[in-house]
Amino acid sequence: MTLSRKPHIICLTALAVSALLPSCAVGPNFKKPAAPTVKGYAPSPVSTTSSATNVAGGEAQRFVTGQDIAGDWWTLFHSKPLNALIERSLKANPSLKAAQAALVMARENVKAQYGSYYPSVTGSFSAAHQKTAGVIAPVPSNNELYFDLFTPQVSVSYVPDVFGLNRRTVESLKAQAEQARFALVASDIALSANVVAAAIQEASLREQIAATHQLIAINTNMLQILRAQFAKGYASRLDVAAQESQLAQILATLPPLVKQLDQDRNLLAALSGGFPSEGPAEKFELFSTLQLPRELPLSLPSRLVEQRPDVRQAEENWHAASAQVGIAVANRLPNFMLSADAGSMALAFSQMFSSGTGFWSLAGSVTQPIFEGGALLHRQRAAQAACIQAEEQYRGAVQTAFQNVADTLAALEQDADGLNAAAAARDAARITLDLSRQQWQSGYASYLALLSAEQAYNQAVVNLVQAQANRYADTAALFEALGGGWWNRADLAKK
Repeated sequence: MTLSRKPHIICLTALAVSALLPSCAVGPNFKKPAAPTVKGYAPSPVSTTSSATNVAGGEAQRFVTGQDIAGDWWTLFHSKPLNALIERSLKANPSLKAAQAALVMARENVKAQYGSYYPSVTGSFSAAHQKTAGVIAPVPSNNELYFDLFTPQVSVSYVPDVFGLNRRTVESLKAQAEQARFALVASDIALSANVVAAAIQEASLREQIAATHQLIAINTNMLQILRAQFAKGYASRLDVAAQESQLAQILATLPPLVKQLDQDRNLLAALSGGFPSEGPAEKFELFSTLQLPRELPLSLPSRLVEQRPDVRQAEENWHAASAQVGIAVANRLPNFMLSADAGSMALAFSQMFSSGTGFWSLAGSVTQPIFEGGALLHRQRAAQAACIQAEEQYRGAVQTAFQNVADTLAALEQDADGLNAAAAARDAARITLDLSRQQWQSGYASYLALLSAEQAYNQAVVNLVQAQANRYADTAALFEALGGGWWNRADLAKK
C-alpha cells in the first residue's frame, strides 16, 4: 500500500483544482495618493530672519529650500551633553521600546496570515479498547465483541482564495504593519524633539533664575540703602515700604521658576529611561552648551507628505481600511473548501499500514451565505464608511503637516523680530534705570520714579531670556515639523 504518498497527492490535487477556479480580489484596489500641488507653505516665503547683533542668540537664520535633513539634526545645536542625552534616550525610553514591540507584533501577524495561502495538514493517532453491544452488528469482520482499534490518520484541508479574502486580509495586515512602523518613527522623532525642547526649557529656566537672583541682589542692596537713609531721615517710610514690596514681588517669582526647573529635570530623566532620583548628569545653559543653528533646511512641499511619519501612518490606515472593504465583500460571496483524509485502521498495533487496512477520502464543498439578517451587507457598508473616514483623516493629516511647517516658519520669523524688540526694550530699560537712579541720588527724582524704572527693567530682562529661548525651541520644532530626517537614519529607514 502506498499510503505515505497519499497526502502529497492530495495536496497537489487541491492546488490544481484551486488553480482552475476563477481568482480575483474583490473590493477597491488602493492607490497611493498624490502629493499636494501647492508650491509653498505660506503666501509670502521667508528666506532669512532678522538678526540682533547686541544680544546672544541673535544671529540671523537662513532657510535653504530643498536641503535634506540630517537624521541626527540635534547635533546642529553643537551640544555634547544634548547628543549624549538623546543617544541614551533612544536606547532606554520605554515608550520607544513599546513601539518597537508593536512593530514586531504587527509583522508577525502578517507572516501568520500568509499561512492561509497553503493547505493545512494535520496528523492524528487514536487507540481504543471497546466492546460492541451484542444486539447490533459487530464492527470487526471477525464478529468479536471486544476489540482494539488503532487509527493513524493524515487530514488535509485547503481553502482556495477565489475572491481574494486571504489576499485582502494579508494586504490589510501589511498596511497595519507599515502603520506600526511609522508609529515607531513618529515616536522616535517625538522623543528626540521632546528631549531637545526640555533641554532648551531647562537652559531658559536657568537663565531666568540667574537673572532673578541678580535682580534680588540689586533690590536687596537698594533696600539696605533705603533703610539706612530712613534711619538718618533722608528717606521716607513710604519709600522703604515700596522697595520692600518690590523685593517681595521678585522673590515670589523665584519658587515657580525653581519648581519648573525641577519638573523639567524630572521630565528629562523619564525621557531618558531613568527615575527622577537618578536625574540626568547633563545640565544645559542657553549659550554655553547650546548654539543656535544658522542654516535651516526647508523641504519642498511635494516631499513633505513622504517625510512626515504621521501622514504616512494616516496613509497606511487608509490602505488598511480599503482592504477591509474587500474583506467585507468577500465574506458575502461563496466560500470553497477542499479536504482529504488518508490513514489506516487496524485491530492490532503491528497490523497498521498492512494490506487492507488503509482508507482515504476526498471532498469539496461550497458555502454561500443566504440570510443573516442583513449583517454582512451592513458590515460591508460600515467598512466602506470606515474607508471614507480614513481617507478624510489622511487629508486632515496632510493639512496639519503643512500647517505645522507654516506655523513654525512664522514663529521663527516673529521670534527674530521679537528678540530684536526684547533686546531693545532691555537696553532702553537699563538706560532708564541708570538715569532714574542718578536723578534719585541727586534729589531730582522721587523714589517712586526709580521704582517704576526698576520694575520695567526686571520685566525686560525676563522677556529677553524668554525671547532667546523661543528661537531655540522653534528651531527644533521646524526639524520635527519637516519629518526629522528619519530616512537618513539606518536604524529607522531599514525597519
